[in-house]
Amino acid sequence: MVVKSLLAKSVAVLVTAVLATVGDAAVSPADVVYAINAGGEAHTDGNGIRYERDPLFGKVGTPSDYGKQLLIGRVPPNDQILYQTERYHHNTFGYDIPIDEDGDYVMVLKFCEVYFNAPNMKVFDVVLNGDHTIVADLDIFDRVGRGVAHDEYISFNVNNGRLYYNEEESDIRGGKIRVEFIKGYRDNPKVNAIYVMKGKLEDITKLPPMPEMEEWKGEESEERPSGGKSRRPSGPKTPDPYAVDDSSIMLPVFIAIGAFLPLLFCLCKL
Repeated sequence: MVVKSLLAKSVAVLVTAVLATVGDAAVSPADVVYAINAGGEAHTDGNGIRYERDPLFGKVGTPSDYGKQLLIGRVPPNDQILYQTERYHHNTFGYDIPIDEDGDYVMVLKFCEVYFNAPNMKVFDVVLNGDHTIVADLDIFDRVGRGVAHDEYISFNVNNGRLYYNEEESDIRGGKIRVEFIKGYRDNPKVNAIYVMKGKLEDITKLPPMPEMEEWKGEESEERPSGGKSRRPSGPKTPDPYAVDDSSIMLPVFIAIGAFLPLLFCLCKL
C-alpha cells in the first residue's frame, strides 16, 4: 500500500509538472507568419524560426553586412548573423506582411548599431500599417551602444479586416499589413531582421537583460560627446599628483628649521 501511495503521488507530481510546462510553453515556430533576415540570406535561429532571404534584394535600399566585423552582444554566435546584416535606405522604406487570420500577433523588430560610435547619429521612427507609430525616435546606440542586439516587441490584434494597436485601429488592405522605417534628419533608417508570430507578448522569447554597459562598449563610452546620455557610472576624479601645492610639501621643512635654530644658538653659547 505504501509503495502504491508513493507511486500515485509521484505520478500526480509528474502530471502537474508537465501541465505547468505546457502552460508556460513559448509560441512554436509553426506560429510564425513572416520572418526575414534584412540585407541577408536565409537563416534558422536557435528557436527554430526560419528567416527567409531579404525579399527587397535588387528592389529598394541597400543591403549591408558591415556588421560581420563585430561580435554582437546579447545573442549566441549562431544567431549573430541576424544582427550583422541589415538593410538601410536614404528614404523611407518598408515590408509588406501577409495576415490572413484574426487573432493576437507580436511583431519583433531586430536592430544593431554596427557603424556609429555615438548617440544622435542615426534616429528614426517605425510606423505600422501607415497609421501607428510603434517606435518613436529610435536611437539604437543610445539604447544599447555599438555592436549590441536590440529588439522591439510590438503587440497588435487583427479582427474582421482591421488592425488594432493600443487604442488605435486601421484597415488591412489586400490581406497585408506594412511596417515602414521612416527617414528622419539623422542618417538613414534601417532594420536587421523582422518576424511576426501569432500569439501574445508573454509567449515571445526575448533577449537577455542588458549587462553593465562597460562590458560591451569598453572604452568607446568614454568617447561619447557630452550631449549624449552616459550609461557608465561616473566616480570621483583621481587627483593629479603633479597639481599638489608645493607649499604643503615644504611646510614641515620650515617648521623643522625653525625649531633647530634656537637649539643651535644655545649650543654656540656653551
